[in-house]
Amino acid sequence: MIRKNQTILPIGILAGIVATLLVLGANAQLSFASLLYAASALPILIAGLGWGNRAAIAGVITAAVLAAVLVSPLFAVATAIITLIPAGWLSHLANLARPASELGGPDHLVAWYPISDILLHLCGLVTVAVIALGVVIGYGPEMTDQMVDAMTAALQTQEPAFAPDASGLAQTKSMIVLMLPMFQGGIWVMLLFAAFYIAVRIVSRSGRALRPREDMPSALRMNRHAIFIFLAGVLLCFAGGIPAMIGATICGTFGAGFLMSGFASLHFRSKDRDWRLPGLVLSYLSCMLLLPAIALIVLGLMDTRRTIALTPVKAGKNFGESTTTGDNTPNNKTPDNKN
Repeated sequence: MIRKNQTILPIGILAGIVATLLVLGANAQLSFASLLYAASALPILIAGLGWGNRAAIAGVITAAVLAAVLVSPLFAVATAIITLIPAGWLSHLANLARPASELGGPDHLVAWYPISDILLHLCGLVTVAVIALGVVIGYGPEMTDQMVDAMTAALQTQEPAFAPDASGLAQTKSMIVLMLPMFQGGIWVMLLFAAFYIAVRIVSRSGRALRPREDMPSALRMNRHAIFIFLAGVLLCFAGGIPAMIGATICGTFGAGFLMSGFASLHFRSKDRDWRLPGLVLSYLSCMLLLPAIALIVLGLMDTRRTIALTPVKAGKNFGESTTTGDNTPNNKTPDNKN
């Protein structure tokens, strides 16, 4: 046990140092800030997925302390809430397992925490993080109105003949205050899940994976309960004021989850089809437009399920711990749990 701790803690500390360097790089290079911030989750995810909870916790604490010392305590808190804690929590969920017999399956198999539930947690965590960040910076109509006025003044400087309509300008301001948290939350969900996917691939190839690698086109779906949260967010958008901004954030984060689920469903449905490559390329290019993106979100809404990966039980396994290990080769049977 002592040797194990001697290995885990240095790995966690190293992950925290790398995460801090990536965050500092994001501050120095604003052009790639979003990508570098999302990449800072990779070391924590790799440590958690390969070495368990203690490595992830050590990484989060190390990165937070370094960020507080090198930048500021407020920056450290923001980084922890937006990136580090979600990464640690995702790795914890991914390593959870219990006997398949508890779900009505065979006694000799282990059931792993569903990808759909992991994605649901990610959407919820990012929603809370974006709302918390908005509270800290005082996000609201006053801030966005100043941004729109500044952009309008810049346009007028470049084009003196430009004269915006007052009603159109007011409509733009009312849209911006909702669109910013919506897009910010949605993009952040997709970037963090991309980091999770890359971390799973890296750890699986290294042989350190505690969880078997799953086929994402068949496993990546949203939990059906997410539909009600998404619809609640849509309704809140029409309430106005702070509830509307919260609703826009929910629409962005959970909408991104359903968008990724729609893409995964499209990948799964297009297997062994002649039109697979051109169809997927066209789908990815067209999702930049509103209507194709909505169509993919609807596809994700129509295909909600919980696909559970099963692996053989190893002797001496202790269930309920995030450090539970199983065979690295997933069982071919991955039943869908509709409950």
